[in-house]
Amino acid sequence: MAHYDVLILGHVSRDIIVTPEGRDYLTGGAVVHSTITAQRINTNVIALTKLSRDDLPLLEVFSASNVPFIHCFSPQTTSIRNTYLTSDRERRTCEAISVADPFDINDIPGDIKADLYYLGGLIKGEFPESLIEQLSELGKVAVDTQSFLRAKENGRLLFRDWSAKKKYIPTISYLKADAAEAEILTGTNDCEKAARILNDWGSDEVMVTQNSGVTICANGQVYTSPFTAKNLTGRTGRGDTCFSAYCNWRKNNSPQESCLFAAALTSLKMEKPGPFSGTVDDVKQVIQKRYQG
Repeated sequence: MAHYDVLILGHVSRDIIVTPEGRDYLTGGAVVHSTITAQRINTNVIALTKLSRDDLPLLEVFSASNVPFIHCFSPQTTSIRNTYLTSDRERRTCEAISVADPFDINDIPGDIKADLYYLGGLIKGEFPESLIEQLSELGKVAVDTQSFLRAKENGRLLFRDWSAKKKYIPTISYLKADAAEAEILTGTNDCEKAARILNDWGSDEVMVTQNSGVTICANGQVYTSPFTAKNLTGRTGRGDTCFSAYCNWRKNNSPQESCLFAAALTSLKMEKPGPFSGTVDDVKQVIQKRYQG
């Protein structure tokens, strides 16, 4: 029986990134940013993804970072075009060009167990809601709410409320939303209030990210840490990186310490395109220089 600290599930994506400065083609997806972040901070992690046989070369993104992975085949690979409308990368439109098949509990090999099952999805339908309950019986569960709010409608990816949120949130140990998603879920644009509401609905620990930083509500206590990125060339993957950093650092550290660590790591990540490529020591130096100096 193989045992991991965390099993991260999600579709790898052929990403097209359009900005005022130009166009880039990247291998993306929450599963990529989340697993590589976890590996870089010395977590025993494994990725589970789905893609077309024609796109097997995309899996090199895991091999290049020494991340163990499992893959299942799908007729299509997910592909998303992100068009950033402003130079600060805060306004964007998202289009789904293609979508891989959803995951199923049977996609997880029977000889693999994990302490934490992390659902890092891109599009509603990637994970059946019932999968949350099934995984919660095996270990702790982390969920990025994008997996249940971002729906494909006529090609566009649009955010809609999660009708079954109050049924499933109590089964989730770590819940993440960005500011816009948190407002859709709770009705408030105040990140701290939204985090408290989601915590009150039953998730043990809630993360809400926005362009200025990260807010955590853990068992009724709120912690905040700002982002300190010197540029935003690596803005894509911010939330995935931050949530993974928090969940995986949290294994051996307090919510307050993990909030600070996640903000510092994400600040470094945003200064360079692609998944986080630094080390724990790099993050600790940023904490010392930018947060404690």
